[in-house]
Amino acid sequence: MTAAEISRIAGVTRATVSNWRRRHDDFPAPSAGTETSPLYDLPAVQAWLRGRGHTSTASPTEELRTALRLLGPGSGVAARLFPLAAGASRRTPEELAELAALPDDRLIARAEKTAGELPAAVPEAEPVRYGPDDVDAVRALLACIREAGPQAAVDVLAERELDEGAVSGVYQTPEGLAVLMARLLPAEASRVLDPACGSGTLLAAAARRGARKLFGQDSLPVQGRRTAVRLLLAAPEAETAIRVGDSLRDDAFPDVTVDAVLCNPPFADRDWGHDELAYDPRWAYGLPPRLESELAWVQHALAHLEPGGHAVMLLPPALAFRSSGRRVRAELIRAGALRAVVSLPARAAYPLHIGLQIWVLQRPEPGGTDRTTVLFVDGEGEQRDGSPGTAPAADTATATTDAGTRGGSRPRRSGSSSSAASSSAASFDWAGLTDRVLGQWAAFTTAPDTYADEPGVARAVPLVDLLDDVVDVTPARHVRATAADIDPAALARRVDDLYGQLAEQVTALAASSASGGWQPSGASAREWRTATVSDLARGGALTVLRAATPGTRGSKSSGAPTVERPVLAARDIAAGNPPSGTAVDIHTDAVQPVAAGDVLVRAVAGGGDAAAMTRVADDRDAGALLGQHIHLLRPDPARLDPWFLAGFLGAEDNIASASTGSTQVHVTPGRLRVPLLPLEEQRRYGEAFRRVHELRAAARQTADLAADTAATLTTGLTAGVLLPPA
Repeated sequence: MTAAEISRIAGVTRATVSNWRRRHDDFPAPSAGTETSPLYDLPAVQAWLRGRGHTSTASPTEELRTALRLLGPGSGVAARLFPLAAGASRRTPEELAELAALPDDRLIARAEKTAGELPAAVPEAEPVRYGPDDVDAVRALLACIREAGPQAAVDVLAERELDEGAVSGVYQTPEGLAVLMARLLPAEASRVLDPACGSGTLLAAAARRGARKLFGQDSLPVQGRRTAVRLLLAAPEAETAIRVGDSLRDDAFPDVTVDAVLCNPPFADRDWGHDELAYDPRWAYGLPPRLESELAWVQHALAHLEPGGHAVMLLPPALAFRSSGRRVRAELIRAGALRAVVSLPARAAYPLHIGLQIWVLQRPEPGGTDRTTVLFVDGEGEQRDGSPGTAPAADTATATTDAGTRGGSRPRRSGSSSSAASSSAASFDWAGLTDRVLGQWAAFTTAPDTYADEPGVARAVPLVDLLDDVVDVTPARHVRATAADIDPAALARRVDDLYGQLAEQVTALAASSASGGWQPSGASAREWRTATVSDLARGGALTVLRAATPGTRGSKSSGAPTVERPVLAARDIAAGNPPSGTAVDIHTDAVQPVAAGDVLVRAVAGGGDAAAMTRVADDRDAGALLGQHIHLLRPDPARLDPWFLAGFLGAEDNIASASTGSTQVHVTPGRLRVPLLPLEEQRRYGEAFRRVHELRAAARQTADLAADTAATLTTGLTAGVLLPPA
């Protein structure tokens, strides 16, 4: 283990560990690694820490990881612990504590009995035997189940087994995405199949929606075991059948048809069986091209559906437009099998650099209603518009890259415990996106012939318009930015109104920019004594507060809280907007309300305008919760004028001297400097800074109104509802 890992389990800093190495001769010597990056024997370190009275501060999941590592690679203990995790999940916390406290021999016997209760429910799980070397791992597993929950323990076991098997390119479907996909299925769907079940997230979401017969298959035994245990925990009353094997080459359910299929299949798999499966009866819509493995998965899903059944699949965006798949896409459209395509913003799920798509398919019913349109929902539009709660847009060239070009030839699979994916999902506004998508889907399925398009969000496109020489089903290509039925008279009135507002705003800008008696300070620049914010805080002139950010040490939850008040986000300070943040912009451990007169400083510099780094909270901000990446300074009004403070803190040179980092520049508020001036003189400067702020706000509002007016005129002229002036 590294020095960093020692510091983590001991609950100290790395500097303390370095201190121990220098000061204590009995500190364990490195057993591997290099002189600059030494590695230490874990049992020796643990024994040394116990001798010094240091109890471990690691979380239960970390303790389980440590216990598994102690057994070394190739022990296979992670696989043997899956049945025990399933059986132990039925025990109460008190029973688990009692079990873990047994002597070693009795613990082993009871663990084997508990693991043997559910051997048939877990694929490839045979009756297990535990030896003396497994005692610590068994105890750590029981503690993890008791304190962190059985699902957390199962994820650690899967993570360990995947690492030992050197399996890469495996990512878990985010919980929010699984919920969205499951809710796209009809509520009455009772039998659900996932032919690439991974960690079982999608099947668990279907079970929560009421599915009672769950079928899953995955090519990795560890993922099959993981899914089986997850479903035993999430839906113990459901009938489950989980199998291990390649679904395309060796379908474990060849004669099973279901109400619905949920699937996040491997992407860009060049070895999916193109040649050996050339005459497979599943290819009812055409032989999938060699480089289009996703189209094989689409047809595999349709082949398992009852007539009228639905499939919801997560697929790469290139599948919507690649020329090699044009014929199969065309047949899916002609048959009415493709019902909807939803584009997701980048960073919603792995791979993070592209925006994936959800395809909703339905197996045609003999003699059923002819389907004449396909629904397109542009979930990326939210991201491009800069709405709250979405991730930054990916580069256009990157976003349209063929998913098969990343990471070599190994296909990307669903179902890992990637912490990066979890972190991304935790900060994503799944609730907002889900409401947006489900609202359009419900309106479309209820009355597809009378469905009204929503500009910038969704549009139902006639099949005939899709069957061109490209057959491109990318939502952004079909969702109109403007309404198709604009009222010419209403738009003309809108333009007149905008011109009126713009004239008023220009007048306000002119008033703000009028000379106000600005005078030179003398023959040279004025000099003054300064103090840092830290000095002022120590003297009681102000209080420094800061909102916690995700990943801060000591945070207790990665989930977003439910908040009923607005949240002031860092982007609001940069743009001069009122509080626009949501629950995803705030951390559960920091619900700090803003008060009028507070001085707010962005914690991360950038955006091109140094003055927009600071803001004085007014009545519209009062009561809002403090968002992430903001420092809050609360001055004593009897000693510091807030506008004076904000003006000097936001100076470009001041921000630069108090910042660290290169790619992301972080501001350390305690290092910012402020002149030491009497309160009356502060107020003179504060009034000047307030006038500068008003000038900046007026300029921004004028620019926004001018851009809105120009865009409205362009729309009217190009849509044929406005005529050029005579």
